[in-house]
Amino acid sequence: MKKTRKLRSQKVGMAPGALVHVGERRTERPDITLIEFDADALLEKRFKSVAESREHNRGKGTLWLNVHGLHEPEVMAEIGRRFKLHPLVLEDILNTDQRPKIDDYGDYLFVVARFFEYDTATATVSSDQVSIVLGADFVLTFQERPTGTFDPLRERLRGDKGQIRKLGADYLAYSLLDTLVDRYFTVLEQLTDRTEDIEDQLLQKTSPALLKEIHVIKRETLAMRRAVWPLREVINSLTRADQRFFKPETQPYLRDIYDHTVHVIESLEGIRDLIAGMLDIYLSSISNRVNMEVRILTVITTLFMPAALIAGIFGMNFRHMPLLEDNAGFLIALSMMGTIALVMVTVFWRRRWLG
Repeated sequence: MKKTRKLRSQKVGMAPGALVHVGERRTERPDITLIEFDADALLEKRFKSVAESREHNRGKGTLWLNVHGLHEPEVMAEIGRRFKLHPLVLEDILNTDQRPKIDDYGDYLFVVARFFEYDTATATVSSDQVSIVLGADFVLTFQERPTGTFDPLRERLRGDKGQIRKLGADYLAYSLLDTLVDRYFTVLEQLTDRTEDIEDQLLQKTSPALLKEIHVIKRETLAMRRAVWPLREVINSLTRADQRFFKPETQPYLRDIYDHTVHVIESLEGIRDLIAGMLDIYLSSISNRVNMEVRILTVITTLFMPAALIAGIFGMNFRHMPLLEDNAGFLIALSMMGTIALVMVTVFWRRRWLG
């Protein structure tokens, strides 16, 4: 977080569209892969440098260019030049803390979404930005690091499975968004399982460690909610947009994604309510524990009060007092203390004040 603030401060005073990477460096160097396909053929290439990509002549069909690693602005500048992208688009791609959004630039659409991943080792959720540019016959995707999220999609393209090779760039863009949203369900399942485990532990015994985990899950759920809410509006805008980018046969698929985002939001609301309930349980448990400790201390104090009273009376500095010179006076005083304490314990036990 500190690194992001430092890099963001470097943009102060710069012109709009300045290519400055904002975020963490997630890869050693950018990795550029290209897939060109149509219903009959598929070509796949990987470029190690910008100069090598300049030697490639584009063929027919749909083009999918994917970039892993966004820390080299010169790579983005070359891609922007080749595909005639607006400088503000390149700036938003390099600014990796964008909220999900959609911008229409006439010849292409620019969509920002977020990828979430649950780390079982640390029980935390990480987030990466995924930028998508959809043109008439091309799709550009930009990711902070390789995650393997779109690997099944590549396998479908290579194996010519389904209708992805036949329906073109708009269906490919839909498939990318659908893959991201499906990933949300995986993270939600893991978050839900972890939340239920914490709830079970909380009902057995509270501890500061559990409270810390509750706040961690609360923060991560809030981060997902902040990403899914605007993404729902993005998908809704795509379903209601004109047919320049998404053909009528692709629109039903977009509506299906919209339904999925609504489901994700409802699940997040459920987790949030569960977390709020766990916080109430934790505070109630702490309050009950304090009440029990105060009750025990009160009972102990009450039991010793008669003994303290008797000891105080016989400790007064008078020359003539009952039992003061009696040989059995000490034992009589102890017997009185013990008898009163025993009677009080019996009364407390019958009134269920000791349980």
